Amino acid sequence: MDEKLMSYQVGDKIEIFVLLKAAEVRTAKNNKRYIAFTFEDSSGEMGGMYWDASEQDIETFKAGKVVHLIGKREEYQSKPQIKISQLRTPNVGEPSDPGQFVTRAPMKKSEMVDEINQVMFEITNPTWNRLTRFLINKHQADFFDFPAAKTNHHAFEGGLAFHTISILRLAHSVCNQYPNVNAPLLYAAAILHDLGKTVELSDPITTQYTVAGNLIGHISLIDGELVEACQTLKLDPSSEDVILLRHMILAHHGLLEYGSPVRPQVLEAEILHDLDELDASIMAIQTSLDHTEPGEFSERLFGMDNRRFFEFEGTKNHEQDTKKPEN
Repeated sequence: MDEKLMSYQVGDKIEIFVLLKAAEVRTAKNNKRYIAFTFEDSSGEMGGMYWDASEQDIETFKAGKVVHLIGKREEYQSKPQIKISQLRTPNVGEPSDPGQFVTRAPMKKSEMVDEINQVMFEITNPTWNRLTRFLINKHQADFFDFPAAKTNHHAFEGGLAFHTISILRLAHSVCNQYPNVNAPLLYAAAILHDLGKTVELSDPITTQYTVAGNLIGHISLIDGELVEACQTLKLDPSSEDVILLRHMILAHHGLLEYGSPVRPQVLEAEILHDLDELDASIMAIQTSLDHTEPGEFSERLFGMDNRRFFEFEGTKNHEQDTKKPEN
């Protein structure tokens, strides 16, 4: 019973406790209802269909609950999935705490808090520093717990802060390489660019889009909060410093069709967009390759134009070679 969800291979029988990360009730062509599940434990997540779901099934197996799953790992359209044989709720004394089954960032929360706080001292422009501190403090409880997305990349507890820190580390490298880049502007925007996801998304366990997330989106949400913060802090929202910071956030998706109301028109905005894309892409590919055997192709990645990525033997060997010896 110590097996993890992602350790099972195609054809293996699965018997394990897992979290129902998502449970979407749908209707099949025969007008019978079924539940599209996303199962999760600390190793990752995998989908499965529960056919001919009764009213009691729909009421019992809701997102956020821990269940005992028996089934078989299969593959459908190059994606792993589970053929469900049996599903039940835990008995007394069996695992039932959802927090034991979520995937988490590879950094401790305290470490992420410390790293963000250290970067704050590098934001030497008073306007950018005050706005960044104000908004991070306002959303701190969720910022360090929420994922960076529902799916695709950094979709785990703490993923939002970890994604932000990854971009900040890349930004430091860029600023060291190109001294003329305005580092304080880039760092402030990197910290704030996805902060609206604390409003766009519901929670770190059964992550869904909120009404505000669906109707407004995280870019516009945090831009609105920036303007409100200016009023609270008695800053001029029409000043160049504020306009530049707002532009950085509004343009960070790069293209209008990707949700940005404007395209990057200052150097630092283009850099932030590029670093955001780079980190998201690397994380999405790495996450998939973590569950891909050497010599095989990964599942198709929706966020990467449905491409599959090849896991070669040298990758695993390189990971072993670069690991630091334990003390």
